[in-house]
Amino acid sequence: MANDVNRVVLVGTGFVGSSYAFALINQGVTEELVLIDLNKEKSEGDAMDLNHGLPFAPQATRIWFGDYSDCKDADIVVLTAGANQKPGETRLDLVEKNAKIFKGIVDQVMASGFDGIFIVATNPVDILAYATWKFSGLPKERVIGSGTILDTARFRFLLGDYFKVDARNVHAYIIGEHGDTELPVWSHADIGGRPILDIVKNSEQYHIEDLESIFVNVRDAAYHIIERKGATYYGIAMGLVRLTKAILQNENSVLTVSAYLGGEYGTKDVYIGVPAIVNRSGIREVIQQDLNESERVKFAHSVKVLKETLNPIFKKEE
Repeated sequence: MANDVNRVVLVGTGFVGSSYAFALINQGVTEELVLIDLNKEKSEGDAMDLNHGLPFAPQATRIWFGDYSDCKDADIVVLTAGANQKPGETRLDLVEKNAKIFKGIVDQVMASGFDGIFIVATNPVDILAYATWKFSGLPKERVIGSGTILDTARFRFLLGDYFKVDARNVHAYIIGEHGDTELPVWSHADIGGRPILDIVKNSEQYHIEDLESIFVNVRDAAYHIIERKGATYYGIAMGLVRLTKAILQNENSVLTVSAYLGGEYGTKDVYIGVPAIVNRSGIREVIQQDLNESERVKFAHSVKVLKETLNPIFKKEE
């Protein structure tokens, strides 16, 4: 990079984008933050407001309202722009609207000479991560969708609540589409090295039916939140900051992001939520979990739904 400090460019300062910017500054993750939005006044206001909080932040950060030329020296461009999910609308309903919006955005980012990493958060995130990869021409490891990072966090929170254990000590993953076909990987879920299914089987206190209801609450969480407050943004914003930090600090952290599969899990040419090792280069490696038969069937179904949604937008080369 020409720049010797970390620069993050955020495109889209709606609910998710502005919450991400706020969380990013509070955690002192980057030295520069550029805000870009069609609504210039809103973004300028956000930049001013965030700057006024800097005396309380853990480190100095330069924050400004900018334009696509600022992407040239960016390490990461985070995409949260696009149409929101409306009550009763699935994430996949958004696909055509947001694919068109993304074409315009990604073209402008790439025209700046950008050569960093894209993080895609806009829904449907798996489809738009694929679109960003196609539109940008960047290597697949440098386009990362937020995937099931939030679903996995919701899963761990609810399991921690149920078993009365700190959510950060629960090791369990949601994989697949960030949406209605996602699935829990019960076969690899554990607390302190003890498989959760074994804990339940050998206990009178816990019940297998409760686990199913925990998963349903995870899968449908967005609908419940949208019904109550119109949109979800705090959880995903914190997940995006976690991902940004893993990249900028070269952490080699395992996160359930939307990654390109080129044969892993027996599938190719799709972006989908899976555990992956993330570092300064982007996705270092997709971790292939050994799924049981039921999980394999559900994951294949999730892949099929995503590919069917992608087909009309990108005529697949077989």
